[in-house]
Amino acid sequence: MSLRSDAQTIISASIRAVQPDAAVRRALQGREFPGRVVLAAAGKAAWQMAKAARDCLGDRISAGVVVTKYGHVAGEIPGCACYEAGHPVPDENSFRGTQAVLDLVSGLTERDTVIFLLSGGGSALFEKPLIPGEGLQDLTSQLLSSGADIVEMNTIRKRLSAVKGGRFAQLCKPARVFAIVLSDILGDPLDMIASGPACADHSTCEQALAIAEKYRLSLTPRVKELLAQETPKELDNVETQITGSVRELCEAAARAARELGYETVTLTDQLCCQAREAGSFLACVARTHQGQGRKLAFLAGGETVVRLTGTGKGGRNQELALSAAAGIDGLDHVLVFSLGSDGTDGPTDAAGGIVDGQTASLLREKGLSIYQVLENNDAYHALAKADGLIITGPTGTNVNDVAVVLIDS
Repeated sequence: MSLRSDAQTIISASIRAVQPDAAVRRALQGREFPGRVVLAAAGKAAWQMAKAARDCLGDRISAGVVVTKYGHVAGEIPGCACYEAGHPVPDENSFRGTQAVLDLVSGLTERDTVIFLLSGGGSALFEKPLIPGEGLQDLTSQLLSSGADIVEMNTIRKRLSAVKGGRFAQLCKPARVFAIVLSDILGDPLDMIASGPACADHSTCEQALAIAEKYRLSLTPRVKELLAQETPKELDNVETQITGSVRELCEAAARAARELGYETVTLTDQLCCQAREAGSFLACVARTHQGQGRKLAFLAGGETVVRLTGTGKGGRNQELALSAAAGIDGLDHVLVFSLGSDGTDGPTDAAGGIVDGQTASLLREKGLSIYQVLENNDAYHALAKADGLIITGPTGTNVNDVAVVLIDS
């Protein structure tokens, strides 16, 4: 139980350390906004960021709209209308909330400012599609099941939207846009975070078409036409400050582990591969270093991907943890967990998974094969049977994932 207790301490400390509140306040304090100020927030961390902005600026914000994931609104924000919508697949509430934002920014003058608070998840939550909603939902589902990474997905999605790829900033003209962006993509590419509504697009039509071919996406003639149309390459009414990153998440996890007496090694903050492969690799790390008589913690931050081959329920962090469980089967004093900093991993209520050397044996006793579970993408139900789900609820932030190997032997 000591390893489990340590893991929970590291999880809690990590999430606290990457809350966006202080960063939003720092970005806004001391700034002068000469005209009207309106607030638009989109993404999984939108409510938390909007509340911080409202607390900082008070009635200086004349009106605001927040669009976030279901279950992520934690109360009223004075002067702001809050919408909850679909993620990772956009729904009618995504479109409704986005239209409310567009109504908010219409009719502004060159003296006015749109404070735009953006976080991961915005690609689904902030959307006005240029194709029928059902078609966008179908294509999003194709991308999610294909194994495409987030940059590839957003290269496609921004071309099918009236607000992505810099188009939202254009719709705000002649007003100025001051964007505060919480990064959930490795390397912090502004034009890819939430598909870059207020950032000139650096991707090309050729890249988008190549991605569609790579994953053999089923495209309508209208989608093919849009993929061949270029997005805005220059914007002159936007100032952006980026805050938060997976590096900060890894540093916070390492700091918490050191305070518990672990020697820490950050293997990478650029993890980008299949979730199952990442879990297998971390299990190999554990097998190499266990039994040395020291407390060791190995960390890997980033964002893995899942290729859907079954009909089960789960997420990338749960698949990573379950894959690691197979590799550490039978090891004492070893634990692996993988956590999504936003508190939701895939279409589930779990933030991730946590396993130890007894997890695989426990699942065998229940008649479950880890290999078969992973083939059916059903990590959620398997981990639930082994007390292996990490449940945090919505955290108010979103800066990728962190996976940790703890060894106490």
